[in-house]
Amino acid sequence: MAAARLRCSVQNYDWGRKGREGSAVARLFERNSGERIDLEKPYAELWMGTHESGPSFLVGGGETLKSWILENPRVLGEKVLETWGGDLPFLFKVLSVAKALSIQAHPDKELAKILNKRQPNLYKDSNHKPEMAIAITEFKLLCGFVSIKELKHVLINVPEITELVGDENASNVMNIKDQDRFEEVKAVLQSLFTKLMSASKDSISEVVLKLTNRLNAESKIRVLTEKEQLVLLLEKQYPADVGVISAFFFNYVKLSPGEALYIGANEPHAYVSGECIECMATSDNVVRAGLTPKYRDVQTLCSMLTYRPGFPEILRGIPLNPYMLRYTPPFDEFEVDHCLLPSGESVVLSAVPGPSLFLVVAGEARLQIGSAAENMMAKEGDVLFVPALSEIQITADPAGTLQLYRAGVNSRFFD
Repeated sequence: MAAARLRCSVQNYDWGRKGREGSAVARLFERNSGERIDLEKPYAELWMGTHESGPSFLVGGGETLKSWILENPRVLGEKVLETWGGDLPFLFKVLSVAKALSIQAHPDKELAKILNKRQPNLYKDSNHKPEMAIAITEFKLLCGFVSIKELKHVLINVPEITELVGDENASNVMNIKDQDRFEEVKAVLQSLFTKLMSASKDSISEVVLKLTNRLNAESKIRVLTEKEQLVLLLEKQYPADVGVISAFFFNYVKLSPGEALYIGANEPHAYVSGECIECMATSDNVVRAGLTPKYRDVQTLCSMLTYRPGFPEILRGIPLNPYMLRYTPPFDEFEVDHCLLPSGESVVLSAVPGPSLFLVVAGEARLQIGSAAENMMAKEGDVLFVPALSEIQITADPAGTLQLYRAGVNSRFFD
């Protein structure tokens, strides 16, 4: 079966970059849809896949990709169909972040089912949502708890935190020893973090004001740390918010273009700024507790987190050939390839047992898919669904370099 060209959905969340600010999402959506963008509107996420909150449609036919797959289930390949039914197991996105997203985590499968049953209007999916972000520009985010050594340093240097969590919680952290079992460390961290996130609005407001006044005063006599500068930025975006203080608890990660990071279930994170390619299991479940005007489920978030301290793993991609890198997270549902093909060059992608989504972010190319005599042209903003077991030859236009991303089911799943 031939590849399908897709028209994709856009999300205009208020943290997105505005069209006039050069949002990659706005640019790609305009090219993909043929619609004029609104320069004053934020363009946050381009969604490619089958999720009902942002479905993709077949160009020319008007039906959704999901309904087309249900009519043609063989396009998924036998093992994907057997494991995940008649649906894509991954959701592919582009993000343009101008303002910090909420402090959040995504539930594992077991918790997702419970939350979906309990509050289906809020948690719409019974599936988990592990995800991976690949930086297009410098991409900044908070992710996972800092090491115990760094947390002790924080409690010494940010006295305002002890005001909120109390001397006992702070002392328990200071008394953690290297030989302590993880369960003991987790209990201390959970108690500390829950106390912070559950503090009253008035006390948070008072402490955030005290913290920012101190940092602003100290900035006149010393250079603030990157984390302190971030805290002042977050306070401007979300005044009197507990998320401003909780930023001290998380690793501040800066991804350079081409670097990637994966986030498992129940890991706290918050994207801060920049643009990225994102891929995840097909779900939109988010448990939030700070830096957001949306519903905060503090009790659920604090009870679900792993509380595993330490810096996250950074992926830099494994070369498949001179033009392609593969990013393989430890999740069955997805992997992402990045192709940078110089003008006039060709590359052949071997047939894989699962489906793929292709996104062209720059340049133009000719694609020969399977044994089809016809070639398809693909240019910036084009998104293609390619069925399982399709070999693809890509030839970059002589006029310039081609840049595209492919999302597919994790190769390890088929081993």
